[in-house]
Amino acid sequence: MHISAKADYATRALLELAREPSRPLTCESIASSQQIPFRFLKSVVGELRRAGLVRSQRGCEGGYWLGRPAGEISLLDVVRAVDGEVLTLRGEPLGELAYPGPAEGLPGVWRRIEADATTVLGGTTLDALLPTPVLDGPDRRGVA
Repeated sequence: MHISAKADYATRALLELAREPSRPLTCESIASSQQIPFRFLKSVVGELRRAGLVRSQRGCEGGYWLGRPAGEISLLDVVRAVDGEVLTLRGEPLGELAYPGPAEGLPGVWRRIEADATTVLGGTTLDALLPTPVLDGPDRRGVA
């Protein structure tokens, strides 16, 4: 199975935005923080914006924010936004794939893999991937 660079970079960019939800981040800062090629990231962020996963604002106070809360963005949303399909065979969706003779059961295996991957990706949100902050001293509830 292949995870595209676009899906990886898109997820990493969204995680940066989820970590800093109170302020916009520029593509430059995300690219630098995640060691992602800036020009490639700019293209990926454009796809995320068109899919509604990020929103943008121009100007000196501009940048990018998440398009919706991190708990509402799954990895499946990200993959579909930048790659379209979860699993392809030679670049084509599985669709009505069929093989003759002894290979006739193989398309079913590919479809089960796709279904399992869709389940895992759909059940994993950005929020679930964010590290839990380490608090010094009493936590926010006042517990030591």
